Amino acid sequence: MTEIPHEPLGPPPSRRQRLVVYTIVILVVAALAFGAWYLWGGGNGGAPAGAEAGKGKAGGKAGGSAAGGAGGARGAGGAGGRFGGGDPNRAQPVTVATAKVGDVNIVQTALGTVTALQTVTVKPRVDGQLQSVNFREGQLVKQNEVIAQIDPVPFQVALAQAEGQLARDAAQLNNARLDLARYQALLKEDSIAAQQVDQQAAQVRTFEGTVKIDQAQVDNAKLQLSYTRITAPIAGRTGLRQVDAGNMVRSADANGVAVITQVTPVTVIFTIPQDALPRVLAQLNGAQKPEVEAWDRDQKTLLAKGRLITADNQIDVTTGTVKLKAEFPNTDFKLFPNQFVNVRMVVDVRRNVIVVPTAAVQGGADGAVVYVVKEDNTVTLRKVQPGPVQGQVTAIESGLQQGERVITDGVDRVREGARVEVAEPGAGLRAPPAGPGNAPDAAKSEENRKRFQNMTPEQREEFRKRRQSGEGKAPPQ
Repeated sequence: MTEIPHEPLGPPPSRRQRLVVYTIVILVVAALAFGAWYLWGGGNGGAPAGAEAGKGKAGGKAGGSAAGGAGGARGAGGAGGRFGGGDPNRAQPVTVATAKVGDVNIVQTALGTVTALQTVTVKPRVDGQLQSVNFREGQLVKQNEVIAQIDPVPFQVALAQAEGQLARDAAQLNNARLDLARYQALLKEDSIAAQQVDQQAAQVRTFEGTVKIDQAQVDNAKLQLSYTRITAPIAGRTGLRQVDAGNMVRSADANGVAVITQVTPVTVIFTIPQDALPRVLAQLNGAQKPEVEAWDRDQKTLLAKGRLITADNQIDVTTGTVKLKAEFPNTDFKLFPNQFVNVRMVVDVRRNVIVVPTAAVQGGADGAVVYVVKEDNTVTLRKVQPGPVQGQVTAIESGLQQGERVITDGVDRVREGARVEVAEPGAGLRAPPAGPGNAPDAAKSEENRKRFQNMTPEQREEFRKRRQSGEGKAPPQ
């Protein structure tokens, strides 16, 4: 077999050569990616930096060496300064609010339960067959309104029997009285013994007692007959039906015929800490009872307004709380018995105090602080003593003066002595002129404000120039 000659293979590339090749490839890829980012999403000024990066990349490809890749990396690095955030000492955009003097309500909140003033289980007072049910489930009924009827026939028969017995005994009483009158006349003529007259008088009194018993039996029969008409003892709302017509009902039945609950007015029972009790009692003993509000579970919807009527006579030692009761008219039936509600009650009013938005008060290592913007638009950190909170407003007991500006949005981007760009809360960069078709759009203004805050200093400067020249009305996206 003839051996085919071949060229000897060269030595394998060294580790150093492979490292140089990998480094060049990585630098070229990084330069290409960074240049593409700067050209398409790097902000204003991206074109010059991108051109420089492109030159670097082109040089890297033409030379096929590390020098070309390094040029591309330096070109991309021109944009990297702005990508890293620019000048850290630039003025930061913030939203401020001015400290004002106002009144703050001290509101006591609690979880309460709606409780009906009266709840009655209507039971039959006589035994019999239920003839009809005259109410619908959930119906509002008036006091003394007939809600059910028991068969009255057996009770009518008993009444007739009692009346007949009364008539018989009354006739006997009348006859005995006539005999007594005759005996008394004969006694005057000395024609009859006195003993016989006394016996007749005793018989008359016996019949008088019998007639009274019969009359009571008649009255009782009439009463039992009236009980066959089951009426509502109170005005309120009926519950679910407990028994249907045709069933035998008895006064000993536990469920009764219906359950009626008074819904207008209703009360709410809630508890407050014992520390708040002195303020509540001071208002409760005054001429005007404190107003109480009932809110839904999410505390977003006001259900009803009422007045505090009383406090419990002792404090629960296990919880350190005391029960209070408030009454609500509930004419619109928004409160339902046994419903859980959130209760708000103004127990005191702090008048003429410094107030700021709650968002301006920050928690610090030494307590609550606010960031105050001075006249030269620099920031200083101020320790304050916060007071009661009402909604989105907080009272400041000390540490702040009226008219000072505090930062409400953007505190995470500022520090002591930093310079800021001030924007009033809720204001856009510039509102469009008033007129038809130019109604302000609050959502769009807020969106423009956020875009302006996220721009680099170079972008803000270019936007200001465009706005002054009338070319743009909104920050670029």
